Amino acid sequence: MQNTKSLLSYRKRSTAIAATVFLIPVFFFILVFILYPIFNSFWLSLHDWNGISSNKAFSGLDNWKTLVTDVVFYKSFLNNILIVILSIAIQLPIAMALAFLLDSGGKKLNFLKMVYFLPMLMSSVAVGFLFKYTYDPQFGLISAVSTMLGGEGMVDLLGNPKIAIYAVIMVICWQFIPFYMVYFLAALSSLPVEIYEASVIDGATHGQYFWRVALPCMKGSIKSAAVLSLVGSLKYFDLIYVMTQGGPNGATELMATYMYKNAFQTMKMGYGSTVASGMFIVITLISLLTLRALNGKEEA
Repeated sequence: MQNTKSLLSYRKRSTAIAATVFLIPVFFFILVFILYPIFNSFWLSLHDWNGISSNKAFSGLDNWKTLVTDVVFYKSFLNNILIVILSIAIQLPIAMALAFLLDSGGKKLNFLKMVYFLPMLMSSVAVGFLFKYTYDPQFGLISAVSTMLGGEGMVDLLGNPKIAIYAVIMVICWQFIPFYMVYFLAALSSLPVEIYEASVIDGATHGQYFWRVALPCMKGSIKSAAVLSLVGSLKYFDLIYVMTQGGPNGATELMATYMYKNAFQTMKMGYGSTVASGMFIVITLISLLTLRALNGKEEA
């Protein structure tokens, strides 16, 4: 009995030592690349600094007072919210429909799986340049098609402040629908075959199986996809910066592009850090509230 206890304690101690050894590098990288930048960003937000000189003038909460009354920041936030709403409303239903189509088709549609996933294999910068020239009012594809159909010819989608944000959102959806398609396809493939067979025996059609059986079983995956889309839309930067740089007249300005301009173009590193810290607070609060709302509904 004593030998058994000593063996169990030895195994626990060995497991604890092994876990500690493997977790130390993880904690190190989290500390250096996540926690330190966050705290440093909040610290820099309390200073007036150009990002180059060694002198950092402590300004207290002046940058935060400016941020609270910053109209451009609020407009950027609303643009982010618009991207969140339309991304979830467009990406998830289309991705779900494609996933169900490919799952129902079996192996004969494997080629389409590869084709549909191609946009996700391209970097956001490459996609941005591709559609920037596609939307070009003189030489772009949209203007060429308009000319062929007898239209005015020059269609300037990115230069129109009223529709520029929607033109960019369409590109975002085009790139990220394949991601959620694969995500939902994996969820559909993981459903037990017995459920489908039982529904077929009961006389259910493919549509009835999807709406009344498969979709309710995928609630968890749908909620996770919605949260992923929400967080990604709130911190979006690269594609929009490549296509419009926040223009025209701030019509496509986002919190991330506004932060970049302040920190690295106008060299207001202190205020840029304030915008970044504000982004962190906003994204964290919205994510937590969304998760709480989704979990609350699930518990109810």
